[in-house]
Amino acid sequence: MRILLARHGETPWNAAGRYQGQEDIALSPVGISQATALGERLRDVRIDRAIASPLSRARHTAELALGKARAPMLSLDEGFMEIGHGEWEGLLASEIRERDPERLTAWREAPDTVQMPGAGGESLQQVLDRAWPAFARASAGLGADDTLLIVAHDAVNRVLLCHVLGIPLSRLWTFRQAPTTLNLLEGEAVDSLDVVRLNDATHHTALFGEAVHRAL
Repeated sequence: MRILLARHGETPWNAAGRYQGQEDIALSPVGISQATALGERLRDVRIDRAIASPLSRARHTAELALGKARAPMLSLDEGFMEIGHGEWEGLLASEIRERDPERLTAWREAPDTVQMPGAGGESLQQVLDRAWPAFARASAGLGADDTLLIVAHDAVNRVLLCHVLGIPLSRLWTFRQAPTTLNLLEGEAVDSLDVVRLNDATHHTALFGEAVHRAL
């Protein structure tokens, strides 16, 4: 089976560097353009199943990636929602640095140790504990030649990829996830996948283009 694991397109909060987490922020015009470019790239790719996070930025990206004819196949799974940032949601990194500097430093240097503050705040392990079962549900019953499209979020993609690669969550920042990036995973079963492509955003970013995240 083949799994195309994508991230949603840019939002106004992404562009500003605001931590959006589970706030339901829509795509920006740039994000719509990125998702449309992803759709062009996938236009002739056979897709047998498509699942997205219910947050509108992921759902809209998936719809544009699929195109009008295939959009009705899309289903949603809350397991793919972005990490709950709790009290950080809506804040710039500079504002968090003033209010919660030690936790922000830990998030940058040892992300696996951080529990996000306040109601709804999650740890990376908690995200993995809900996202991996959603990933398994999404891929259940896929045939050897079937292709699944999943559209999720930065932290969700990262924890899933860490799990597939067999690397600890502490190494979350050692690879990137650009807006509408594609990660291609292939294998006979969900527990034996190979990473074939990682952070492939050539549909909108040049080979040496900048694609650094500013906030999850």
